[in-house]
Amino acid sequence: MDERRGVGQEAAPRFLETTVALEKKFLRGRQNRAEELESAVRYFLEFLRGFESLDVAGPAVTVFGSARFPEDGRYYHLAREVGRRLAEAGYAVITGGGPGIMEAANRGAKEAGGLSIGCNITLRKEQKANEYLDYFVQFDHFFVRKVMLVKYSSAFVVLPGGFGTLDEVFETLTLIQTNTIEHFPVILMGSGFWSRMIQFFEESLLAERTIDPEDTHLFHITDSPQEAVGLIVQSDQELTEGPGCQ
Repeated sequence: MDERRGVGQEAAPRFLETTVALEKKFLRGRQNRAEELESAVRYFLEFLRGFESLDVAGPAVTVFGSARFPEDGRYYHLAREVGRRLAEAGYAVITGGGPGIMEAANRGAKEAGGLSIGCNITLRKEQKANEYLDYFVQFDHFFVRKVMLVKYSSAFVVLPGGFGTLDEVFETLTLIQTNTIEHFPVILMGSGFWSRMIQFFEESLLAERTIDPEDTHLFHITDSPQEAVGLIVQSDQELTEGPGCQ
């Protein structure tokens, strides 16, 4: 057992099979009232566990990105540097708690003496908590985990990733677009990776008027960790000094 403080990490293979089966059953359609209530209670308790475990006192930034990038890859190095600079600027770093980009950001934060937190998810493959976490919470359901990754953060740094990363960044942008959360910085890193997505925004979404031109200002793109952290610090200062702040 390592020294990391983990909550809910005792999930065994048998429990994993049970969790997967229950979630599939829940999402398959209408169930009887007793089963629906049982599901609601289970999700409520998982939310409570997250609230109690992730009550972060200081400012925090969530870093999204793929679990699949190796330690010697350029995006791993980029995420590690971002994590380091965030910690040096006084931010806790929150990730999905797994390998790849998540590990790199946690590693950079921990190496710089910052607080490194993981919101891990129980999966059949690919996802186990990385070794650079001060503490982590093991979640069973994606939607509960996503709430936690957003709730305690005042900025979001997004490195290259797959469907999971895209899901996280688009949900975050939707929450900002609809004024459900504050207009926190969303910073996409790895400009070459995101360039074709921006082209799609311009040629399809804007052209068909499914988004407004100002929606393209909801995020920033940079390859510089220094610039990314500078944008986050500036946003925090503006929120602190804004109207109604003493």
